[in-house]
Amino acid sequence: MKARDTRLGIALMVLTTAIFALQDALSRHLSAEYNVLMVVMLRYWFFAGFVLLLAMRRGGIAQVARTHHPALQIIRGVLLVAEICVTVTGFVLLGLVETHAVFAIYPLVILILAGPLLGERLSPRVWLAVFVGITGVLMILRPGFGVFSPLSLIPLAAAFMFALYGILTRYVSRRDSAQTSLFWTGIAGALAITIIGLRFWQDMRPVDWGLMGLLSASGVLGHGLLIRVYDLAEASAVQPYASLQLVFASALGVALFGDRLALHLVIGAAVVVLAGILAYGDLSRNRA
Repeated sequence: MKARDTRLGIALMVLTTAIFALQDALSRHLSAEYNVLMVVMLRYWFFAGFVLLLAMRRGGIAQVARTHHPALQIIRGVLLVAEICVTVTGFVLLGLVETHAVFAIYPLVILILAGPLLGERLSPRVWLAVFVGITGVLMILRPGFGVFSPLSLIPLAAAFMFALYGILTRYVSRRDSAQTSLFWTGIAGALAITIIGLRFWQDMRPVDWGLMGLLSASGVLGHGLLIRVYDLAEASAVQPYASLQLVFASALGVALFGDRLALHLVIGAAVVVLAGILAYGDLSRNRA
């Protein structure tokens, strides 16, 4: 049995969210200079190398790649890389603050989809939290106030894509290991984005190759830490701290890119995050 250390798991989750926020900032900078598809493709090449190395260390590629759901695993991988492309596009067009504020709804979207797709039943309190979270998103988008931008639908679409990816991940995890799912996420995603991304190749300046290396390294480090987090602590104990990525990314957006912390964004994002914490907290208590 693996030794559990919840405090260390929480600390590593906080560090992981900071690393992923840095990754988002680097993605925004590079994708403002080069094609989004090329940037994501290069990032995925490093990610694919990471999962291949991990597979070789954990029983061999053939063993780790063995899956009961080959079609769904490929769909998962392609869906995630497509979601990343959409999200990074949101970073460029909307900024880190607004993109993350809207994207924060994805844990609640997972709960909404879990009913019809996984047959899970939610308590009235969880449904209330979902309703509160949707209200928070409406506060961010402000439809009918004359300031709504259709571009705000970009991170909303990304949130739904990531939620569907999460649902598929939970479904395949019933028979496939986490290592198998991670392997297919990296390999299927890398193959899919390479087929498209090579058509948009652009020469990069030497300094940007350095930033690209930092972006790729941060992704590998972040995923490696995340694996360690779930080795150390239960998901329900560390999940609330994942929302800190919104805080870190917003701080980087303001400091590096001049993003605005509009009051309706701050309040709406806080409502969405609080609703997610309350919903998953209730689920955790009911499963205990």
